[in-house]
Amino acid sequence: MQINLITGISGSGKSVALRAFEDAGYDCVDNLPVSLLENLISTLEKEKCEQVAVAIDARRGQSIANLPSILENLRKNHQVRVVFLNADTNTLVQRFSETRRRHPLSTNGKQSQSATLIEAIDKERNLLEPLRAQAHSIDTSNLPAHALRSWIQDLLKDKPVGLTVVFESFGFKKGVPSEADLVFDVRCLPNPHYDKALRPLTGNDKPVKEFLGKIPEVMSMESDITQFINKWLPHYIADGRSYLTVAIGCTGGQHRSVYLVGRLSEHFRAQKDLMDLQLNFLDRHRELDSIPAAKA
Repeated sequence: MQINLITGISGSGKSVALRAFEDAGYDCVDNLPVSLLENLISTLEKEKCEQVAVAIDARRGQSIANLPSILENLRKNHQVRVVFLNADTNTLVQRFSETRRRHPLSTNGKQSQSATLIEAIDKERNLLEPLRAQAHSIDTSNLPAHALRSWIQDLLKDKPVGLTVVFESFGFKKGVPSEADLVFDVRCLPNPHYDKALRPLTGNDKPVKEFLGKIPEVMSMESDITQFINKWLPHYIADGRSYLTVAIGCTGGQHRSVYLVGRLSEHFRAQKDLMDLQLNFLDRHRELDSIPAAKA
């Protein structure tokens, strides 16, 4: 059975993610108590269920501490993937303010609502940290719901075994993705933004590719990043990781970083000597994916 555990900080998009799994045909269960997880899987196994997505949060406090050992036990007979959704505190506070919902770990006290909310968020982060360390983490701070659904759909195309390498472009002006394992700053490269003809385009467009492909510094940067990943990838695999996020950042996340993510992804997907390592690859463009698709 393929078991997908969806967890993370309240307000980071677990409901959106769970609906994406449901739309993909998964049997879905929301807000399941940790103590019932093994019983649920046992029941679904008897019913010949092949794919399940379960959302669990920290609302029941310390019982979440038992989850890593439960997952380890389930991995003996099933494929288990943990998807951890996260967001920065300012974004979470804004979302709770907009929805007027109370945080699951909020307590009634003499403190102001904002102080209580921040304390609840910090408490939840501490409780869930052991899960975040072993999960595929997605930072939704600058990610609208439609982009998160798209990323989950891409994730479902990936096999939940081996190491998944995620190449992600981003713009430094909106911050570094919290889930990034490796971060490469390419703001030192010539910027197509200053060419009026290229400014409205992206690193996926042919004119931008041709512009950047002729610049020696861009080729040198690509070569250095490729060599670094080639050298250390076997060590990340030996470390038993399930996900490795390589984040490439430029100023706005539109031209240089997008171009290099495409080049790196193309290079590593073509490496036949990596096929035996059970490697999977995903491409993400945080800033571009945050823009709603134009209506026909």
